[in-house]
Amino acid sequence: MFQSKLFAKTLKNPPKDAVSASHCYLTQGGFIDMLMAGVYSYLPLGWRVIDKISDIVREEMNVVGGQEMLMPVLQPKSIWQETGRWETLKEVMYQFKDLSAKDFGLAATHEEVIYDLVRRNLNSYKDLPLLVYQIQNKFRAELRPKGGLMRGREFMMKDLYSFHLSQNDLNDCYRKIIEAYQKVFSRCGLEVKVAEASGGIFTKKFSHEFQVVSDAGEDKILYCDGCDWAQNAEISKLKAGDKCPQCGRPVQAGKSIEVGNIFQFGDKYAKDMNGYVNNEKGEKQPILMASYGIGISRLMAAVVEIFHDDKGIIWPVSVAPFKVHLLSLKQDKAAEKIYQQFLTAGLEVLYDDRDFSPGQKFADSDLLGIPYRLVISDKTGNKVELKKRASKQAELLGVEEAIGKIK
Repeated sequence: MFQSKLFAKTLKNPPKDAVSASHCYLTQGGFIDMLMAGVYSYLPLGWRVIDKISDIVREEMNVVGGQEMLMPVLQPKSIWQETGRWETLKEVMYQFKDLSAKDFGLAATHEEVIYDLVRRNLNSYKDLPLLVYQIQNKFRAELRPKGGLMRGREFMMKDLYSFHLSQNDLNDCYRKIIEAYQKVFSRCGLEVKVAEASGGIFTKKFSHEFQVVSDAGEDKILYCDGCDWAQNAEISKLKAGDKCPQCGRPVQAGKSIEVGNIFQFGDKYAKDMNGYVNNEKGEKQPILMASYGIGISRLMAAVVEIFHDDKGIIWPVSVAPFKVHLLSLKQDKAAEKIYQQFLTAGLEVLYDDRDFSPGQKFADSDLLGIPYRLVISDKTGNKVELKKRASKQAELLGVEEAIGKIK
């Protein structure tokens, strides 16, 4: 990709209302653009990151047997009335009348729609367990959206739903999804705490949240570094310094970013929406359900919160928009030839071919945070200067040697 052709351009200054690193750098770097408070466009650079994250999520959801699909965002009031959530979700759900005075809502979540699909299309208990998921935008009526992608009115989510004949089967699946989520976040470069939490507005049962410890977070958790124990501070009876109930070490308290959550609904939807199936003995059994969410767009912001410095983003290779940032500081055909060599080698390259000063090119490269920076100048001769974004040290290498080292 030629940087001179990239839409959109970097900004000299971050947004005036930006308080988090991710809001500053994602906007200033041309990854996202705000249409209105809490609603953003993902520009080409940002979409490449979203695409990388989504592919990681897809791979891990497919491994556990998930089938990808897509459900409507626009939903009728009637299906939400079956569970009573048309009223209980009023504070967070966009609800309105169309021109024919019929009531509709924008999807804050998709439990009602997916359960309706399953009860109408499940032919036998032999069809269970069933795991289906989608990656799609959700809508929440946030009164005070802030932090860029950290808290928005429209945001991208992966939501998976599992259906089961027995509680034991549901529990087994729940554990497998926890492991799959841990792989997703690890592949994105993040260390997460699996924290027990309240079910909130979605269920009365306890749920589990996947929290990234960060001062930029809005949540507060208690956790133990000696084991995997963690709880959301809202439900915990412990405080910092108390003994961990699992291993006895002192627990810590910290702010955190919630990047995923999972809920067991059990037979709630079976009762509310009449979802039953006969088992192998011909006995009527409720179709049990659980749901599992990952905030794709918030995950992008969380990565930036963890991986940045005072100059810009430091993308992990797995989710970076490009792997290599090629900077040409001289006007000749050598840089374009090297650019083609890297493409032929199968490496994703952003080539800064702009007629800008070296200082501006270096500043933009640090801001964009692409993992490897490659510089061609009169000083490098027939070689290239290779530097990792996270490193202060650069080395002079031959082109093929640089390609081999990056690959």
